[in-house]
Amino acid sequence: MNSPVLSISRRTRQTPFTNRVTENGVKAYSVYNHMLLPTVFDSVEADYRHLKDHVQLWDVACERQVEVRGPDAARLLQMLTPRDLGTLQVGQCYYTPMVDETGGMLNDPLTLKLAADRYWISVADSDLLYWIKGLAYGLRLEVDVDEPDVSPLAIQGPKADDLAARVFGEAVRDIRFFRFARLPFEGHELIVARSGYSKQGGFEIYVDDSDLGEPLWDALFAAGADLGVRAGGPNLIERIEAGLLSYGNDMTRENTPHECGLGKFCQTQSAIGCVGRDALLRVAVEGPIRQIRSLSIAGEAVPPCTGPWTVFAGREKVGRVTSAAWSPDFETNVAIGMIRMTHWNPGTEVEVDTPDGMRPATIRDSSFI
Repeated sequence: MNSPVLSISRRTRQTPFTNRVTENGVKAYSVYNHMLLPTVFDSVEADYRHLKDHVQLWDVACERQVEVRGPDAARLLQMLTPRDLGTLQVGQCYYTPMVDETGGMLNDPLTLKLAADRYWISVADSDLLYWIKGLAYGLRLEVDVDEPDVSPLAIQGPKADDLAARVFGEAVRDIRFFRFARLPFEGHELIVARSGYSKQGGFEIYVDDSDLGEPLWDALFAAGADLGVRAGGPNLIERIEAGLLSYGNDMTRENTPHECGLGKFCQTQSAIGCVGRDALLRVAVEGPIRQIRSLSIAGEAVPPCTGPWTVFAGREKVGRVTSAAWSPDFETNVAIGMIRMTHWNPGTEVEVDTPDGMRPATIRDSSFI
């Protein structure tokens, strides 16, 4: 039986890089923020190997920007997150768990401070724009909230610095992690941040003019011919190895940042104004009763994890696995799951109910990378 295919229409928006992605033989897409996100070119395994050894261009224009601009911009940003933004400087990016009034996760974006009164929120897959607009309008804040014409293009892999330097100059090497600089390209300045959804290193380029999309893609491909540059995308295996969470898969609005292992990004006491502050203060005192953990699942390669797999200790349900894949480098099934505190200690032996049956698994003390 043939697998179902994705019917593409105007509701699944294309990006400034879609033509180049198609020319490079994309084999699979996901839909992310109502846009096309390329996920496979050769195969998941081959793309994984190439990402770890060389350098890739990722069309991540689906990471839509919510721009908050105006005198009350800083106040509105702090309402969204339990991370204290008082120390966020122009030119910095902060990973910012964003929560509702119950402390439940709404998104885990990267927030860029462009000016004292202007921010970009680079959102994961959810309609965060409407929540932010609702707060701004309901409280009559003096801000503009909209989605600008900004489409990120990522350079990821161990050769990312060499490739970026050939197009943007040696200054790109001086950009520190979670910092950005404005660098010239064809008479235009682009924001280039040292960030990305992999642990292989690289940059995200915020293309704020769609007409520059294909010229930038072509320039990077031409400059990286001898570096083995290829089109790629966020890789399932690599991101699970690295413990990088996927909003909507590994965490939802049912989870607090503390349950997601993001407590280090929450300065709830000093994040005055955060709408979920009171709820999270209670969580910070009491501690979570479940939390994200990395797991190793025994046996041959598991099938795709399209729905949560229950984790058992004996007959007791103690959690669920939400992402899993076979890792060629670690020669085991790597996984991410939400585990109850009674069984989340490193080395704890559990069982996972996979579509292929029960599998032994072991809780890890950290991610694989």
